[in-house]
Amino acid sequence: MEQRKHNWHAWIGFALCLIGFLSYPFFFARYPVTRDVPWANFLILAAGLAFLVSGLWRAFGRSQEYKGKILGPILGVLGLAAAGFFCFVIFFATKQLPKSAGAPKVGQKAPEFTLVDTNNKQVSLASLLATPLPNSGMPPKGVFLIFYRGYW
Repeated sequence: MEQRKHNWHAWIGFALCLIGFLSYPFFFARYPVTRDVPWANFLILAAGLAFLVSGLWRAFGRSQEYKGKILGPILGVLGLAAAGFFCFVIFFATKQLPKSAGAPKVGQKAPEFTLVDTNNKQVSLASLLATPLPNSGMPPKGVFLIFYRGYW
């Protein structure tokens, strides 16, 4: 009787699912391009699930050649659970966060603030309203504020 080969596809798929799940809070959440829409994590999870399906196909479709009839489904369920929980958190749980009670409404006067701009310079609301406009030399009547929500 020939020695059956190890079913590395199931193990690689499980590892990719874990990496896709754990890399978001520890790495990808730091950068806006992957924090707001975690496309890199979705790609990693999709690759992991594809490897898991391939590993299960090897374990049950070519069982004379590959091992893994017991461990393959266990790794498949754990990998699918990791991918499902990640999608649940991203698509549903983050939308259930309560809205800020202190946030100004549209058209409401914003409270005085001082923040750092993109050039690392301190900017206050009073300085924005006092600085004359380039073409007219008159100070602006209002300011347009944009708030980026982000995930933190």
